[in-house]
Amino acid sequence: MRLATLRKTAGTTAVRADGDTIVEIPDAADVGALLQDPRWRDRALRADGAVHNAAALASGSWAPVVPNPGKIICVGLNYRNHILEMGRDLPEYPTLFAKYPEALIGPFDDLVLPAVAADAVDWEAELAVVIGSTVRNADDAAAAEAIAGYSIINDVTMRDYQYRTPEWFQGKTFEATAPFGPVLVTADEFALGGVLRAEVDGEVVQQSSTDDLVFDPAALVSYISRILTLKPGDVIATGTPGGVGHARKPARYLTAGSTLLTAVEGIGELRNRVVSEE
Repeated sequence: MRLATLRKTAGTTAVRADGDTIVEIPDAADVGALLQDPRWRDRALRADGAVHNAAALASGSWAPVVPNPGKIICVGLNYRNHILEMGRDLPEYPTLFAKYPEALIGPFDDLVLPAVAADAVDWEAELAVVIGSTVRNADDAAAAEAIAGYSIINDVTMRDYQYRTPEWFQGKTFEATAPFGPVLVTADEFALGGVLRAEVDGEVVQQSSTDDLVFDPAALVSYISRILTLKPGDVIATGTPGGVGHARKPARYLTAGSTLLTAVEGIGELRNRVVSEE
C-alpha cells in the first residue's frame, strides 16, 4: 500500500495511492496523523473519500509525506561505499544527528538555496524509515514490526555551516531544504536491495543498492529506541551512499537553475528545481 499527503485549499489530507487513482482517507489530516491511530492500516485500506487522478494533480499538491514528524533522526556514514569515499573506517555504532520538521519540503517543491549558505550546498540521497507504532528498548524483531514503511528524503547539506564546528547539526537543518516523499510504501511491500539514485541535471551522481547499509533499518530502530521512545510518524533518514559533491575533486555543489532528482527503486522519485533565495 502507498500513502501520501496532499495539499488542499484548506490544509492537507492523507491519501491512498492506487496507481493513478488517489483516494482521500477521511478524517486524516496527513500521513503522520493517520499513523497515530493503531487502526491506520485498516482505515487506509477502507478509505472511501474523494478520488483524484494523479496525473491531473499539480506538482505543488504533494506535501512532505509526513509533514510534521515529532522527530527526524538522521544517520551519518552508513553506506560502506560512502564511508570508504570519505576515508573513514566502518563504524561500530551509528552516527546520529537531528533535523527539524521546518527543513522538510514536498517531493516536487522548489529547493531554495539559502542566501547565507548558497555556495556549498550538497546532495545526499537517502532511504527514509517511517515509524508506525510506539517502540522502546526493542530487539531487531520488534523494531522491524514498528516500521510502518519507507519513503525517500534528500538530506541536502550546507557544507560550509556543517564544518564550522565538529558538530554537524547547523549544516543539516536549514529551513525548507529537504525534499521528502512522494509516498510511503508500507513495509510489507518494500524490501532492501533496490537502487537508490541521485541525479543533477540528468547526470547520475549517486547510485547504490539500499542493502549496502552498515546498519539496516531494524538495527537502527532498535539502537535508537534504546536512547529514546520512537513514536508513530517519526522519521529515520538512513544515510547516503558515495557520490556526494563535497567528496569530489574538485568539489561540486548545487547551483540555481539545476534540477535535483532523488529516486529509490520500488518507491518513486523526488524532483526539485534549485532556485536562489529572493
